[in-house]
Amino acid sequence: MITLGLLTPRVEAAQRPNILFAFADDWGRHASAYAQTDGPGSENDAIQTPNFDAIAKSGVLFNNAFINAPSCTPCRSSILSGQHFWRTGRGAILQGALWDPAIPSWPLLLKDSGYHIGYTWKVWSPGTPRDAPYGGGANAFSKAGSSFNGFSQTVTGMLSKGKSLDVAKQFLMKQVRGNLRDMLAAKKKDQPFAYWFGPTNVHRKWIKGSGKALWGIDPDSLKGKLPPFLPDVPEVRQDFADYLGEAKGFDMALGVLVEELKKTGEFNNTIIAISGDHGPAGFPHGKCNLYDFGARVALSISGPGVKGGRVVDDFVTLPDLAATFLESGKVKVPEVMTSKSIWPTLASGEEGLVDKSRTHVYIGRERHVARARAGQLPYPQRAIRTRDHLFIINFKPDRYPLGDHFQLDTEKEPDVNQLTNNTFVTIPDEDAGPTKAWIVSNRSNPEVKPFFVHAYGKRPREELFDLKDDPHQMKNVVADPGYKEIAAALRDQLMNELAVTNDPRLIKDGKFFETPPMSGPTGKVKAGKKKK
Repeated sequence: MITLGLLTPRVEAAQRPNILFAFADDWGRHASAYAQTDGPGSENDAIQTPNFDAIAKSGVLFNNAFINAPSCTPCRSSILSGQHFWRTGRGAILQGALWDPAIPSWPLLLKDSGYHIGYTWKVWSPGTPRDAPYGGGANAFSKAGSSFNGFSQTVTGMLSKGKSLDVAKQFLMKQVRGNLRDMLAAKKKDQPFAYWFGPTNVHRKWIKGSGKALWGIDPDSLKGKLPPFLPDVPEVRQDFADYLGEAKGFDMALGVLVEELKKTGEFNNTIIAISGDHGPAGFPHGKCNLYDFGARVALSISGPGVKGGRVVDDFVTLPDLAATFLESGKVKVPEVMTSKSIWPTLASGEEGLVDKSRTHVYIGRERHVARARAGQLPYPQRAIRTRDHLFIINFKPDRYPLGDHFQLDTEKEPDVNQLTNNTFVTIPDEDAGPTKAWIVSNRSNPEVKPFFVHAYGKRPREELFDLKDDPHQMKNVVADPGYKEIAAALRDQLMNELAVTNDPRLIKDGKFFETPPMSGPTGKVKAGKKKK
């Protein structure tokens, strides 16, 4: 285990490693490295991510990395604060969010200790430059361009004007390279940096057919490999192939970042952490769900001090990165943080379950968008994920999990184009897209109805899944007498964690989260230290 002390600000800065955090919006656990660890037969067989794979091979690839909340703002508030999202006040919600400056965040703690900090594209949203944890515009580096975030749109447009595919892609890679160069040029000599690369291209929406046209991903290569909660039909296969294409765009950018760090001589002293904020949007079980497809993500960490070439099974939650980055920079981890540094695992040299205490993670959500339900009501969930089980509590089972079924009970239903492009048309807590549109539009078909009910129907108060027999979490066994003791143990463990970390959901029937954020209280929650 590495033991690091607290530095006096701006002392011994050159001895500390740089930190590159590449964090892709809406990118789940989809990389060819996981096709290798999980074995053949999954949707990862259809994607090649050579740059992610190479970086992961040089470091540690995490098999069991999970977000704390499957929605962008609460997920990012948990990562920045190193705490469960429910301890971050108004940072725990998307629309109407505010950052409480009293909550410590690892980028600013590193900055105070002498680091040069910077980010490109998405880090915290919403938030004004002054309120944002990164401190605003002075730390933003995007002058080289931002059209990378519309990857398939930009490339397709350039192709229509006679540009070659390679020229179009390199145009976007030039933006990635230029923004990194600008960040490096802004720092002082020998000053360590912490850089957050936050592309949003994997976030919808994409050009239909771009997966095959731009990356050669044949939708038919996914036939028979989609998880059981996705209809194995041409429309869904194409939608997923397009999603994988955007993941390949992110992977291409990773290669440029590494290449540039090597050119500037910074690579050998840079810790590189790569992940995403939740699973893919617009697909059942994905974004805004606590099932693995929405909550389990890719994660690799490499660099100085990391003993590489390993795959580990430790359960890590992305808020752990806060404590890990601070320890890397020799900055004391605030006691208020509920996260736990991953350094004992990174430095161990072992494979499999390295840290024997890392056997579970906690996940939760409240709501994604304000207009998902009448009265801006949330869909509160908390869960515990272990090696063998996923246990979920749905605190308000009378509500629809992914939003009210607007317009679906009227004579005039929205057309497919609306369903594909307008999240707020119906079921708004799941982003719009072709897969969602196909399921909703065909829900009266007896063969499609089970997919619709499974994804968008009401759920019981508790869900329990036996992952040995049901890895895709399709069969709830909580009512099975054979699982009574397991459910009781997981329920107690989960509720105890919520209690000791002061989850507002347990206070006055969740009044803090039940109050519409636009018209309710300012949203300060006194999380305090984690109870002993």
